[in-house]
Amino acid sequence: MLAEPLPTLLDARKAAQRGVTIRGVLRPAQLPGFASLLAHGEGEITVVLEFSRDDQERYLVDAAIEADVTVVCQRCLGPMEEHISCRGSLALVLTDQQAAALPKHLDPLLLDGQMCNLHDLAEEELILALPPFSYHEQTVCGVSLEGLSDPVEEIKQARPNPFDVLGQLKLDEEH
Repeated sequence: MLAEPLPTLLDARKAAQRGVTIRGVLRPAQLPGFASLLAHGEGEITVVLEFSRDDQERYLVDAAIEADVTVVCQRCLGPMEEHISCRGSLALVLTDQQAAALPKHLDPLLLDGQMCNLHDLAEEELILALPPFSYHEQTVCGVSLEGLSDPVEEIKQARPNPFDVLGQLKLDEEH
C-alpha cells in the first residue's frame, strides 16, 4: 500500500474551519528528537489528524498516531521491536491564558502564528507515548537478573539505625 508523506506545515485554523482530515506517513529519522530515543531510525509512523471546531468555537485536533519502531531493551541493551499507539484531543491556542482555561479533556497545542508544524506535533505525541523502559520477554532476552542484587537481610544488617542514638538518650534521661 502506498502512503502519502505527512505535510510539514498546515494552517490549522483554516483546516479546523473546514473539518479537514490529514493522513500521512513519516519515518523516525524525520523526527530527530524522537529518533534519538530509538535504537535506529528505521520504522514507520502513521499519522491521522482530524481538525474540527466544537460547540464553544474552539479549534480542535484529534490525533491518532501508530508507530512501529526499534528501541533498546534496558535489560540486554539489544534492539527490540516496539509498537506505539497514541490518541489525543488537542485545542489550538495562541496564549498561555487560553491554554489554562481549557477543560481537562483537552491538551493545549500552542501555535506560533497561523501555521502548525505537523511533524513537531507528531514527534511530541510520540515522545509522550513512548514507554519509559522497554524490555524483551525474559525468555527472549536471555539475561538473568538473579544474583545481580544483594539479599535484603544483608543490607539491613550492614546499615546501623540512625535513631539508635535517640533511644540511648531516652534511656540516659530515665536513669
